[in-house]
Amino acid sequence: GIDKNGKPHKLRLFSIASSAIGDFGDSKTVSLCVKRLVYTNDAGEVVKGVCSNFLCDLKPGSEVKITGPVGKEMLMPKDPNATVIMLGTGTGIAPFRSFLWKMFFEKHEDYQFNGLAWLFLGVPTSSSLLYKEEFEKMKEKAPEN
Repeated sequence: GIDKNGKPHKLRLFSIASSAIGDFGDSKTVSLCVKRLVYTNDAGEVVKGVCSNFLCDLKPGSEVKITGPVGKEMLMPKDPNATVIMLGTGTGIAPFRSFLWKMFFEKHEDYQFNGLAWLFLGVPTSSSLLYKEEFEKMKEKAPEN
């Protein structure tokens, strides 16, 4: 988009919350973890985050320009029985959601994670916990892991 001075908005970077094959396993989708920013400033005016509101208000089929590093991904440990400890703070949950999907939801011919996965994250309230249902399904599917 364009700002009030007619210049392009500055680039925003978001962590991808899906693995390389996407949530549908077809390599045609990408999931982002976006929290809509809306607050009231000291003057009593409602301020909306430019990028978060743009993304949250998109309609299916909308065109979006994207950029980012190519080929960067968190690699599974070589030892499929390894213990993986993940620390997610703030919006840091996105890449760990992707990693956990690879561990527990995706099927890979050459790799099956059998180790322990520990995710530590903090949220101010339980209603702020993202992906709660997915994490519960992972725990049901692989309670020993």
